[in-house]
Amino acid sequence: MAWSAPTAQPDGLATSSPVPTTGRETTTVSTPSQDQPLWRPNPARAAATSLVAFQAWAAEHHGAPAAPLAPAADDQQAAQRYADLHAWSTADLDRFWTAVTQWFDVRFTEAPEAVLADRAMPGARWFPGARLNYAEHALRAAEDPANADRPAILHLDETTEQPAVLTWSELRRQVGSLAAALRARGVGPGDRVSAYLPNIPQAAVALLATAAVGAVWTSCAPDFGARSVLDRLQQIEPAVLFAVDGYHYGGKDHDRTEVVAELRRELPSLHTVVHVPLLGAPAPEGALQWDDLVADDVEPVFEPVPFDHPLWVLYSSGTTGLPKAIIQSQGGILLEHLKQAGLHLDLGPRDRFLWYTSTGWMMWNFLLAGLLVGATIVTYDGSPGHPDTGALWSVAARTGATVLGTSAAYVIASRKAELHPGRELDLSAVRCIGTTGSPLPPDGFRWIYDEVKQDVWLASVSGGTDVCSCFVGGVPTLPVYLGEIQAPCLGAAVESWDVQGHPHTDTVGELVVTAPIPSMPTGFWNDPEGTRYHDSYFDTYPGIWRHGDWITVTSRGTVVIHGRSDSTLNRQGVRMGSSDIYEVVERLPEIAESLVIGLEEPDGGYWMPLFVVLAPGAELDQDLIGRIRTSLRTELSPRHVPDEVIAVRGLPHTLTGKRIEVPVKRILSGTPLEQAVNPGSVDNLDHLRFFEQLRVDRQA
Repeated sequence: MAWSAPTAQPDGLATSSPVPTTGRETTTVSTPSQDQPLWRPNPARAAATSLVAFQAWAAEHHGAPAAPLAPAADDQQAAQRYADLHAWSTADLDRFWTAVTQWFDVRFTEAPEAVLADRAMPGARWFPGARLNYAEHALRAAEDPANADRPAILHLDETTEQPAVLTWSELRRQVGSLAAALRARGVGPGDRVSAYLPNIPQAAVALLATAAVGAVWTSCAPDFGARSVLDRLQQIEPAVLFAVDGYHYGGKDHDRTEVVAELRRELPSLHTVVHVPLLGAPAPEGALQWDDLVADDVEPVFEPVPFDHPLWVLYSSGTTGLPKAIIQSQGGILLEHLKQAGLHLDLGPRDRFLWYTSTGWMMWNFLLAGLLVGATIVTYDGSPGHPDTGALWSVAARTGATVLGTSAAYVIASRKAELHPGRELDLSAVRCIGTTGSPLPPDGFRWIYDEVKQDVWLASVSGGTDVCSCFVGGVPTLPVYLGEIQAPCLGAAVESWDVQGHPHTDTVGELVVTAPIPSMPTGFWNDPEGTRYHDSYFDTYPGIWRHGDWITVTSRGTVVIHGRSDSTLNRQGVRMGSSDIYEVVERLPEIAESLVIGLEEPDGGYWMPLFVVLAPGAELDQDLIGRIRTSLRTELSPRHVPDEVIAVRGLPHTLTGKRIEVPVKRILSGTPLEQAVNPGSVDNLDHLRFFEQLRVDRQA
């Protein structure tokens, strides 16, 4: 079983029970002990969640456990009931996923012959014979006349104070018009449609129109340079390109007309280019105008496609070669996103769903899942830190967001900036805060409950571009513990394995998934034999998905993510997660960011340097080095103390903002930079060249 029930835990918070607060009130929470939750769901609110209703219905119709998830007498009972439901969802995949399709009324234009015809990984075959269309489900709320004038999308950027509104009826009309225009240009099932667009409503319309005609969507954010975009798009040879003339970020206009011109030259497969004039530039020669293509009043026509028909192509970071072009299916994404949005985030028509993201990150695709359950989604095109660090909190307040998603890095940046969004803004609508991108450290948990809201559900989640979803994440009926993700997600058979392939609890191990999930890739583009796909996930444990994260599944069923296992720190036989070190070090006000690497040396030694980016005005003197060492020794262990602390001007990141560990380790081990990393995948090559010079200096 992927998840065991917890041992008994004391009841009650260490502080007084949380009470609802308005966003303008000041609430300070003292941190409870590790065995006490930071937050518990209000019993009435938990009982009213879609997850509770689904469980009761699935118990009646599909053999799910009968004991209701809520209300529960105590934390142990709540956890046990969810553990039982999770065990059923992973042990009886046929009945669980059938229940999901029925609960969300998935429209099959042709009924499936089976649920899971082949459960082998890789190669699982879901719902053979079924036909459907993702876009039809994303626009279903528009079929109800009562929703015609309700917002489907609210949009803000750095230059606007009040959000622009795209209603459900207007969204449906624009998708219908654009889909008809694509068909008129010969675009149909299997053709690739690409986008070089920021997080704007036009991107959502273009994706839905692409899905409606059965074509395959892919997108890159406009802060990507031409080489990075071409590394991705040249693999799939798109027929259509939607492109902006530029974008506004950080208080500045960024012209992209030259990049778009280069993309057109280097993508000979293009026969249609659509100009989206965000900065007001005229359309280049031969390009079509966006406004012309969405001007008609046309009902959308949805092409029925097989369940495993490609919906979109996402890309890995590509730090060690060409980015992997990951294919995910219309049916697989539809089911997985209905489950995640409707059950795990409890999203519905009453919600406004904001997740800060770009179109180059899978969270943008996941943001659109809000449409599947009738929620209003909030798109924001701009910097979360302009004009100041509190910008994203302001966006949430101005749009009335009920579910706000961000990154762990933004939460920590807000803490370091000493923000008080719960006091200074009206965040009364926010009922859930989601975080992902990297593990949220305990200080991030504390700050949210101290400075945002005491009565807020913190849904820290972890998954990957590989499945465009979460393996572990939020559960609206469970408490939140300091530094811990609430539980594995339904249908995700998540375990922590040791090096022999045995599951264990309360010990760091490899995150594995022992049963297929519908949104797992159908394959990689240009990988006809499936070799690269197999080697990416199934090479270590045959038939088992190894994700590449260090994970602890606790005895109470919660989950802790420790960082990537392919950049393992291993001292004296003890494996350590880099994120644990970052959490301690970056709590110091003098440290803006850090990176730790462990290197096996030829003489059998082990060198573990810590690289730090200093905050403005800070100096890496012996006092600061001593405080770094003392903090790591006392808060973690002596094994976590680095051999050296080295100041750097900046650290390299992927284009989606994740710090790079593996290429740095390779460079320091002697691999030439051009072989250690794909230059087009890195935000600043000069920061990597520092490590190349450091290697030379150490060898001298």
